[in-house]
Amino acid sequence: MNSSIGISVIVPVFKAERYIHKCLDSLVSQTFENYEILLIDDGSPDKSGEICDEYAKKNKRIKVIHKKNGGVSSARQCGLDSAVGEYVIHVDPDDWVESNMLCELYDNAYKDDCDILLCDYYQDCNRQSMLVKQQPSNLNHDIVLKELFHHLHGSCWNKLVKRSLFQQYSISFPLDLSFSEDLYVNCCLLMNNVKVSYLARAYYHYTLDLNKNSLVRHYSRDTYNKDIVLLNKICALLNTTSVIEDAYARLSFSIVERAFCGGIFSSSEFKDKCFELKKYVFDERSNLIHSILMYLSCVGFYNPIFKLVSIISNIKHQINSFK
Repeated sequence: MNSSIGISVIVPVFKAERYIHKCLDSLVSQTFENYEILLIDDGSPDKSGEICDEYAKKNKRIKVIHKKNGGVSSARQCGLDSAVGEYVIHVDPDDWVESNMLCELYDNAYKDDCDILLCDYYQDCNRQSMLVKQQPSNLNHDIVLKELFHHLHGSCWNKLVKRSLFQQYSISFPLDLSFSEDLYVNCCLLMNNVKVSYLARAYYHYTLDLNKNSLVRHYSRDTYNKDIVLLNKICALLNTTSVIEDAYARLSFSIVERAFCGGIFSSSEFKDKCFELKKYVFDERSNLIHSILMYLSCVGFYNPIFKLVSIISNIKHQINSFK
């Protein structure tokens, strides 16, 4: 082992006072002993920083870093710069993990002598937990990179990564990305000849809060502009690889879908922004009706389609509320 610490767990913290207790309780309850927890308080205006300090007083594994708000990328990078573990993994403060996660991930990574270990995860929504398989079709790093734009999740929280890779390949979290920074970093890692392993077990509970993550409530023109920044940045990174077409298609679909659900554009604006991307709406992850509606929106019929979809959604919601 190259370090006295086996795993560094990095937790970016911002406005998390409502749910961070469950996250931290799951981390301090690990059966693994050789790890550290880095809580990066990214200038949170609520009591999140105080809660982190309280946990640190009770557990010597926890280190709290209070910093000026700079976004999730800067928080993750701050944690990475401070980490001393042989491996690193990220945990988001609104999620939680099984008590044997670190122990089993480390044992398998050490046994396989791998650079990156992928595992399955649970998606928790409305008190229901669904297992999400993350098995690549092949463990070759090029194949895993390609499948990040198909069925593999781009997150950092179901991947144990050898910390030395970041220095070896000069990889850091991009400060100009406020979301999908984890996808970008995983692309950077997998562009290199790294050894990947897969463990067919799930430990991480990804909490899907439909109200918190609602695009209708949070989508804006600024969100659209950030989507374009992400598209350009990842495509520039992958431009010379065989993955570029998969990446462009998947990210283009995401842009159209997010704009479609956002409800902020006129029909002419939607056509102006999404017309060139219309052929990418027929995505493997989308049902045919949804794709057809997005296609029609791209050619100029967005407003009437959005109104129709909204009416149908409200009717379904009212019916469900009576059940």
